[in-house]
Amino acid sequence: MTALTPELDQFIRAIPKAELHLHIEGSLEPEMVFELARKHGVKLAYPSVEALRAAYDFSDLQSFLDIYYAGASVLIDEQDFYDLTYAYMQRAHADGVVHAEIMFDPQTHTARGVAFETVITGIDRALADARIDFGMTSKLIMSFLRHLNEDEAFATWEQAQPFLSKIAAVGLDSSERGHPPSKFSRVFAKVREAGLKVVAHAGEEGPPEYIYEALDDLKVERIDHGVRSEEDAALCARLAKEQMPLTVCPLSNVKLCVVNTAADHNIKRLLDKGMCVMVNSDDPAYFGGYIHENYRAITSGLNLSKQDIIKLAQNSIMASFMAPEQKAVWLDKIHDHAQGLGERVDDGLVESI
Repeated sequence: MTALTPELDQFIRAIPKAELHLHIEGSLEPEMVFELARKHGVKLAYPSVEALRAAYDFSDLQSFLDIYYAGASVLIDEQDFYDLTYAYMQRAHADGVVHAEIMFDPQTHTARGVAFETVITGIDRALADARIDFGMTSKLIMSFLRHLNEDEAFATWEQAQPFLSKIAAVGLDSSERGHPPSKFSRVFAKVREAGLKVVAHAGEEGPPEYIYEALDDLKVERIDHGVRSEEDAALCARLAKEQMPLTVCPLSNVKLCVVNTAADHNIKRLLDKGMCVMVNSDDPAYFGGYIHENYRAITSGLNLSKQDIIKLAQNSIMASFMAPEQKAVWLDKIHDHAQGLGERVDDGLVESI
C-alpha cells in the first residue's frame, strides 16, 4: 500500500477534477437529517445521529436503498433541497471539484407529495449560488427509479417538461438486480428525441449484459459504475475502443460489498486496459467519503502513481458534459498543476478535443 504523505494528499486534493456520479439525496448527512426532522416534526426511527450513522452497515445495494429512501423523507420544502445541494457543493469545492454533474430522484419525493418544482427549484438555486461563491460549474441529471415501472417513468418525464432547460441529462438508478435497462427503452427514446444526454447505472450488481443493454437499447453516453464489465473481455475491448466513460465509485463498491476492500478494487486494471474510468463518490454521506476520500482510498490501496491520479482527473473532465472549450481550460490547468510538481502529462487529451 502507498503511504499517503501530506504532499501526495495535497496533490490529490488540489488537482482539478469533475464529479459525474453523485446522488444529491445521498449527500444527506445524519446531522442534517436530524436538523430537518426537527424543522418539520418528522419522527425518525433512530434516537441519535450516532445511532443513524451506525446503521450504515450495508450488505448489498437494497439494504442501502431501504435506509436511503427513509432518510429522504425529511426533505420537504425548497429550502431543504437548497441547503442539501449547497452543502455538497461547498464540500466538493474543498476537494478540488471544479465541475459537478448531480443526479436527483424526483420520484423519491413526488411519491411523498413533494412537488417536482419544489425539488428542482431548490437544487437549481443552490447550483447557481455555488457558481457565484465557488466558481464551480454544474449540470443536473434527472434519474428514473428502475424498481418502478416504465409508465411511472413516463409520468415523471411529463412532470419534467416545464423544467427541461434546467436538466442536462436523464439517468437510471435504484435497484439493479431484476431491472434491466431495456425495461425503459421507450421512455429513453423520448428523452433522446428531446435532445437530452442519456446515462444509466449498469454493471454494479447487475451483469455485463446490462451494460450491453444500456449501450445498445438506451444508447447512453456514460455508464454509471460499470465495474462488472471486467467479466467480459469483448465488452472491455469495446468500452476502451469507444472510450465510453465509466463513472466508478470505489468506496460505494466497498460499502455495498461489490468488492471487499479498496485494495481489491479493479479501477486500476480498467485504467490499464485503456478504459475511460474516473473517481466519484456516489452517495458519500452513506458510503464513508466524498471524492477526496475516494481518491485517497484507491491511491493507498492500489499503489496508484501520480500519473494514475492525473489520468483519472483528465478522464473526469473529458467525460463531463461541459463544452469542449471549457474542458480545454481544465485540462490545461491539470497540465499546469502536474508540471508545477515536475510530473509528466499526456498532452494528447488536450489536443483531442
